[in-house]
Amino acid sequence: MQDSLHTLQHIRRDYIRAKGWLYTWQALAVGLVGAAILYKWRLEMPLLAGLAILMMLGALLYLSWAWSQLRKISLEQVARHLNRTYPQLEESAQLLLRPTPELNLLERLQQQRVANQLQTAIPEKQSVFQLHKKPTYTALGIAVLIAAGIAALPADSVADATTAAPLQLDFPETPAAVADTAVTIQKIEITITPPAYTGRKAYQAEQPNLHVEQGARVTWRIATNRPTRTMELILNEGKPISLSAQNGSYTLSQTFTEPALYHIAVNGQKSAYYTLEIIPDEAPTIQITKPEQYTEILFGDPQRVTIRAELSDDYALRDANMIATVAKGTGEAVKFREEKISIGFSGQRRNFSVNKTIDLQKLGMTYGDELYFYVQAWDNHRGYTRSETYFVQIEDTTIVESMDDLTMGVNPVPEYFRSQRQIIIDTEKLIKEQKSLSRAVFEERGNNLGVDQKLLRLRYGKFLGEEFESGIGPGGGIPEGEEGHEEEHFAGDGHDHPEFEDETSVEALLDPYLHKHDQEEAATFFEPAVKAKLKGALAQMWEAELRLRTHRPKEALPYEYKALRMLKEVQQSTRAYAAKTGFDPPPLKEPEKRLTGDLSKIKAPTERRTIEAESKLPHTREALQWLERQKQSGRYRQSDVTLLEQAGQELAQEALSKPGRYLRAMQDLRTLIADINANQALCKECLVTVERTWHELLPPVAPSPQKQGTTRSKLAKGYFKQLSENSNQ
Repeated sequence: MQDSLHTLQHIRRDYIRAKGWLYTWQALAVGLVGAAILYKWRLEMPLLAGLAILMMLGALLYLSWAWSQLRKISLEQVARHLNRTYPQLEESAQLLLRPTPELNLLERLQQQRVANQLQTAIPEKQSVFQLHKKPTYTALGIAVLIAAGIAALPADSVADATTAAPLQLDFPETPAAVADTAVTIQKIEITITPPAYTGRKAYQAEQPNLHVEQGARVTWRIATNRPTRTMELILNEGKPISLSAQNGSYTLSQTFTEPALYHIAVNGQKSAYYTLEIIPDEAPTIQITKPEQYTEILFGDPQRVTIRAELSDDYALRDANMIATVAKGTGEAVKFREEKISIGFSGQRRNFSVNKTIDLQKLGMTYGDELYFYVQAWDNHRGYTRSETYFVQIEDTTIVESMDDLTMGVNPVPEYFRSQRQIIIDTEKLIKEQKSLSRAVFEERGNNLGVDQKLLRLRYGKFLGEEFESGIGPGGGIPEGEEGHEEEHFAGDGHDHPEFEDETSVEALLDPYLHKHDQEEAATFFEPAVKAKLKGALAQMWEAELRLRTHRPKEALPYEYKALRMLKEVQQSTRAYAAKTGFDPPPLKEPEKRLTGDLSKIKAPTERRTIEAESKLPHTREALQWLERQKQSGRYRQSDVTLLEQAGQELAQEALSKPGRYLRAMQDLRTLIADINANQALCKECLVTVERTWHELLPPVAPSPQKQGTTRSKLAKGYFKQLSENSNQ
């Protein structure tokens, strides 16, 4: 039995060793690529370096996890695998792991049989476990090829794309060095530290022309081969700022909120001009796509409004919310209530989508109330944006119940009765509470609503002369769905019976010309069109009453809404409008004033002011005059440098708004000054550039009146001569 146990242990060790090598090759494939990346570019590319380190750490963690799992494999698992692989073991390989004294007679016999079968079933030098090695070897080969390809790349192929060339300053007067002291700038670094509201880290500038965020701090570090007497930074041709010496280099830090032009002066020798442009902090943007600027919620529509908007900022949004104002009441009794409503904004992000539904009922709004709201957002700096104000109004249903407009000035002062709007509210309440009510209570309340609808219908019917229920409803009072029933008629009820038996009688002939007070259609105050709308509203009330009495309030609700809408249309159509009256001026006394020519009381207004014309850019104008004289004579003096310096200061002030536009002109002006100081011939191209820029800076000359030269023909001259002779006569 000991030999069989040793066989199982040997099988377990072989499996762990083979499987462990596969895991090792897999981890090596990943780690090899990461090591090649890290070896090739090291820390020059932070993103690739971080990826390489993660790959190598991941490979080590994977290998550690794999070996820990392999060590957990037990002999019982090996026995179960042998039972599945070799049928001749008869599913009894686990008996080899149990001590012989603990087995009964049958188990001992089976243990002996399995031990013999195990020795013959498993040949020597044959693996019990079939491992899939091909995918692992393929992945390892691909990793080796990738690592070799990375190692074969040129050394500067990626570094050149990501690492900028060292910064250099250009000295037009002394291109390579400062001549008097042989001071050479060996290295210059410009570090830009963005302000906190941007959320960005400090970075190195790639060129002396800077493009920085508003409020950023710029630090210059300049290293020279030997100490200098002066190292200064000149901003906008202003007062020089000295750089402080620290550990063999010169440093200066400055915070900028406005654009500028600058240059470096080393021992009095000035570099070329460079620009410093500002990236302004933009305010947040708000775009509301839903709802419309004005939204009206009609009868029966859900009293909810959905707000969809897009908020964005160039750096990050700090906070955003919505301010809603609810207006309740009319006239002088209007009350306002302002609330701040959250739109779900949290944290800091550059873009945020708003999709919020506001329940107007939860805001305490009802019919006739109005909601004014706007969305506002703040960024991390001082940016603030507020959207336009949007209006949401719930249609007012109380005004249609005013009997003053329906009677066109006649106020019969009717007794109190329930309004159509109140019936709608009670019907909606009944539908909402239907599940919690017993059937008897539900039917009783529905029938009571039907009675109220009938009383309201009869009340409105009086304005059409309908003192009874005849002629109301579809089919002349026949309920819907009962048109097939035969209607009973009685003598004198007016249904399908001729009013006069003899149509040739005197009464029948005079009937069209008589004024009868007992006709329903004639007893009305309304025009035919208004009367038709009111009859339609009564018909809708009849349909609603029918369904309320038959305990179907949900089916009655659409007819109630339609009746209310038609009543509002009637009210609008019967409204009277009066034209506004204005001021009627008194008539003019034409015989006394007209065509008299009396101007004694009319004086022309006169005003005298002494305005001193302000000369803009005086030094630039003088420099242009000097430039014209220089073109003619070709001579200059050393004192002309002062004039050009003053004109350059004016040019620098004008260039603050657009630093890059006048950079070439300022550099050419500096070249002209250097030529004068060196007593050399002036640069002709520089003269052309500077002159064109100066002319562009000057404002346009105001046009002066000039005599127009006209050439007239003989015919025109004769015409004007004859015209002047006739006027003299």
